[in-house]
Amino acid sequence: MPSTQPRWYDYIRYNLYWFALTTRGQTISPIIVPLLVQQFVGEAAKGSYLGTIRLWALMVALLVQALMGMLSDRCTHPWGRRRPFILLGTLGEVIAFTLIGLAAGLQGLEGFWVLLGLYIFSMFSSNVAHAATQGLIPDLVPEPLRGRFSGVKAFLELPLPLIFVSFVVARWIGAGHLWAGIGAVIGVLLVCAAVTMTIPEQRLAAQPFPLDWQPFLRLTMMTALFTVIILTGGAVIRWGVASTASLGPSMRGWLVGTLALAIMAVVVVAGVLGSLRIGLGKDWQLAPGFPWWVVNRLAYLVGSTNLATFLIYYLQERFAEFQGERAAAPAASIVMMVGIFVLLTTLPGGWLSDRLGKRPILVLAGGLAALGTLLVVLAPNLALLRVAGAVLGAATGLFYAANWALGTEIVPSDQAGRFLGLSNLAGAGAGAVGAYIGGPLADAVGYTPLMAIFGVLFLFSILALTGIRRPQTSSAS
Repeated sequence: MPSTQPRWYDYIRYNLYWFALTTRGQTISPIIVPLLVQQFVGEAAKGSYLGTIRLWALMVALLVQALMGMLSDRCTHPWGRRRPFILLGTLGEVIAFTLIGLAAGLQGLEGFWVLLGLYIFSMFSSNVAHAATQGLIPDLVPEPLRGRFSGVKAFLELPLPLIFVSFVVARWIGAGHLWAGIGAVIGVLLVCAAVTMTIPEQRLAAQPFPLDWQPFLRLTMMTALFTVIILTGGAVIRWGVASTASLGPSMRGWLVGTLALAIMAVVVVAGVLGSLRIGLGKDWQLAPGFPWWVVNRLAYLVGSTNLATFLIYYLQERFAEFQGERAAAPAASIVMMVGIFVLLTTLPGGWLSDRLGKRPILVLAGGLAALGTLLVVLAPNLALLRVAGAVLGAATGLFYAANWALGTEIVPSDQAGRFLGLSNLAGAGAGAVGAYIGGPLADAVGYTPLMAIFGVLFLFSILALTGIRRPQTSSAS
């Protein structure tokens, strides 16, 4: 840690790269990749192919972030522990976005497979930088000031980049200017990285501890098992879609939709229980309610993450004026509303959780999110969809505050970092579960039933709360 106190501009430069990470994430995943997948594979199979590309990219991202966090902790480069990784990740992203722009001129499955490789490379590069950026505040900011720095981080990570993407990047892409949107993202990455390079990191004199590969190997096995479970669920829904092809649209919709909902619920529970058995071993018994806390988290995030993932396709299906790339700007404006209301409700959600209890707030969050999804399904125009985005954002802000607070209460205090760190699987797994299983369903029966399923998963997250109980300890007694 530097010997001098942070200055006013350190609040910005220590956190500015979060602006780049969110700008990049909200451009490539919900806008560029869905539009290019649609271009390459056509309308009939775009959901399935988008699910495939999301599954593999997210699982790679999960492992890369964990690995790079370990390596940056021990880095003895003259620039410090974090900046070399941020620079390398940024350069990788510049290359990835440039090549994605060039790949947009391809056609058919050739274009899809090139996009898959480039998207995985982009996720790899982004998580190299992401893992290092997470260490800047703990490394450099005195503990009494970390709350203030984290507040600036939240502002630069959520509303500002979402507003920028909505009003600048998405509008350019929606107007047919893909290279302008890509250029804006590359410019943001380079400027934010350049500012980050001025941070006064000190060189680590020696590696602080031996490199222990056991946690990473355990995470790899957890990820592999979860991936197999998701692939199995995807195979079952594809079988269901093929087996019901001769039925009428209404009957087929109900049967395949019910099957997809059941598969997602089973994959969420089986994926969590199986993966945590590997990750915790015999220590599973130390926090018997912890697996169901992760189920609650994963079920909610499957809904919230994939509503955004498939939003462009949903708008194209529902509104004639939002065909093709013209859906980019309205989709970004809805996501912007979500992000703004997440920020506005997270702190009040924490306050309410302390006073009313975590479980009531989680029940409220799940119910509000289901209501927001109902508004999405029924909305006759973009204005009401933005209102739905605000409701979903408010619910998600409450959920983030209450879910994490509940998690800190039910895990052993002397192993909180280990237990809560395993919840990262829910973040990556959510996008993979919803996209890989939901994509084939949407190709068969449409995106409105898929959105409805995500709404039911919010209610399923409430049901998972019944399995959460505090560990039986003397202090709890």
